[in-house]
Amino acid sequence: MNDRYGSDVLSSGSQSAHRRPASRPVPAERGLVVEEVTTGWVGAITRVEKSGGEHVVVLEDRHGRTRTFRLGPGFWIDGAPVELVPHRPAAAATGPRRTASGSLAAPDQRARVARGSRIWVEGKHDAELVEKVWGDDLRAEGVVVELLQGVDNLEDALRDFDPTVGRKVGVLVDHLVPGSKEQRIADAALRTVTNGTVLVLGHPYVDVWQAVRPQRIGLERWPVIERGTEWKRGILRELGWPADEQADVARAWQRILRSVRSYADLEPSLLGRVEELIDFVTA
Repeated sequence: MNDRYGSDVLSSGSQSAHRRPASRPVPAERGLVVEEVTTGWVGAITRVEKSGGEHVVVLEDRHGRTRTFRLGPGFWIDGAPVELVPHRPAAAATGPRRTASGSLAAPDQRARVARGSRIWVEGKHDAELVEKVWGDDLRAEGVVVELLQGVDNLEDALRDFDPTVGRKVGVLVDHLVPGSKEQRIADAALRTVTNGTVLVLGHPYVDVWQAVRPQRIGLERWPVIERGTEWKRGILRELGWPADEQADVARAWQRILRSVRSYADLEPSLLGRVEELIDFVTA
């Protein structure tokens, strides 16, 4: 069996013409995508357990198949050798704790009484992603995230909410790009409210799924789906994941959401917009 970590065949005497890269230890955290070097198996870590007196790691590939490997050296991350070691909960931090968004956590983490201002997102997946990364920050600021159930409802929702300077609305919209239907709807809705009471921002992606870095699920880039094809099901078919029922879409999203650990796993084009909306409704 070839040993990708074996001795350099070009070495001469005590001087090596090429030095092999040293493996660095990496905690085997759930969701981390690695490659097992002898088989080429690429997958996300789902769990670490003991088997036969030794630690093993279970990897799930992009098709949902799993394989078990012995924990230790023999893995790659982004083309660099690593040694997977058991993940241990961090000891109590002596410095300030940070939230998943990268913010400094306030000493008092009890949720603040909700403000009158709101952040609206288009759907459930958007809300779950915002909660996963910014949930601690939003509770500390007393900001409630509500579902808009599609940007088509924006003008009616604003009319019902009747925003004011002290009761503002920040709106996160999918696929908000110049000339799009979403941009036309946002522009029309903003003409019905008082300046400074509503801020509509968005990301360029067809769906918030694309705001998750594709490397988190073992992809180089998100597939391009042909116009006219329902986007989520098209993505699932491209990935080889089940796509026939709505339950398949729900399971796929939960799998993607589990891979997100912090703001570092999201695209900057979403990060900046959410931070700006939080600033707007808390100013």
